[in-house]
Amino acid sequence: MSLHPTAEQSHLGQSTAYADQYDASLLFPIPRQENRDELNIKLANLPFIGLDIWTAYEVSWLNAKGKPQVRIVEFSFSADAPNLVESKSFKLYLNSFNGTRFENEEDVIALWEKDLSAVSGADVYAEVRRLDEVTEIGALPGESLDELDIEISQYQVDASLLAAGEDQVSETLHSNLLKSNCLVTGQPDWGSVVIRYEGKQIDHEALLKYIISFRNHNEFHEQCVERMFCDIMARCKPDKLTVYARYVRRGGLDINPYRSNFEDEFDLARLARQ
Repeated sequence: MSLHPTAEQSHLGQSTAYADQYDASLLFPIPRQENRDELNIKLANLPFIGLDIWTAYEVSWLNAKGKPQVRIVEFSFSADAPNLVESKSFKLYLNSFNGTRFENEEDVIALWEKDLSAVSGADVYAEVRRLDEVTEIGALPGESLDELDIEISQYQVDASLLAAGEDQVSETLHSNLLKSNCLVTGQPDWGSVVIRYEGKQIDHEALLKYIISFRNHNEFHEQCVERMFCDIMARCKPDKLTVYARYVRRGGLDINPYRSNFEDEFDLARLARQ
């Protein structure tokens, strides 16, 4: 029997009552290392830096007079945190604030950061926005791969699809054709991905085929991005690489992981599907 919590033991795929009083025990950690073992990644020597940026659209609590407050919140989890937070447990946790009174917004933010840092094993930061402050819809940077006329026959991840030439380039590429499936429930996870790199030019058709090969793959968002990063590094050997995916929200949350060996910030506004 595993000594560590597994996704199968979480709230995912189970009928669950929604609490409306604050309850930090609802949060469920999933160790990152099991998936990273498969990719030969060790926490003590990560080949990348990065964040998992979660946007929560269904956030509310009561002020001291019992009046509901609603916000959109961006939570930033470090890629070097030893644990993921399972997404349904995160939603249940946020919903547990719905009937709880707080003196001020700062108390709520401090509680989120304390609880989420504890369960993930590293500092978590929350940025709060009022609804009328969130108006921007962004566009993916760089060149789109999506109009390439290619034939597809592989819908399970296949790193051997990747190829690179000899020309040295610096370019940013993107695709909206990313789809994978939840590791536990099998529900579809739709996303867009940006790949920025310097080094031998990656074959564009090969890269698009590789992105599409995730279509029937079962893995969490963060793990998919780390797999992409490791596969591209191993097969194409760029000098610099960033992989950033923005996934469509499900259950009031979207998850946007990026991994890079040269960028510690990547500014990308939410997309039309988010």
